[in-house]
Amino acid sequence: MKETFLRVERFTSGLAMAGACLMLVVASTLGMFQIVTRFVLEQPAEWSEILIRLSLIWMVFLGIPAAFRQGAMVSVDVLYRTVPAGARRALDWVVAFLSLVLVAVILWWGWDYAVRGQVQSMAGLESISMFWGYLALPVGALFCILGVIGNLIDPQRHELETAQ
Repeated sequence: MKETFLRVERFTSGLAMAGACLMLVVASTLGMFQIVTRFVLEQPAEWSEILIRLSLIWMVFLGIPAAFRQGAMVSVDVLYRTVPAGARRALDWVVAFLSLVLVAVILWWGWDYAVRGQVQSMAGLESISMFWGYLALPVGALFCILGVIGNLIDPQRHELETAQ
């Protein structure tokens, strides 16, 4: 059961990270396009700025699950180093619980914002609903839940190992 969950979590975290990388490529490509159209052609494309902002939002919310999985989110390095070895596992549970509470709030309110934003359109891209912008919150939160639980089951502390 544990190995099956970790396999699913690795797949979903990899999928989320691939999506985050794709959004970074989209944002940087549109940024270059915007520079060329604005300063070379002197015909700015208003829609590119909105799509850059949208892709950066998606990039962040799809990248957060990897940070949770690697133990780099909600960093408690100093506290983790100062507590006795026996209390470290309890600290893992407290951090995981509080992280899941935060992610649950983001999931709940993110979905609420997405549903309410269906009637709004993006400034500069009137044909696209704000639903797609707000949807990044609950989608990222769902991936985060798997990452937090995965880190609780199989802790990874890469930042602790490399810190001086």
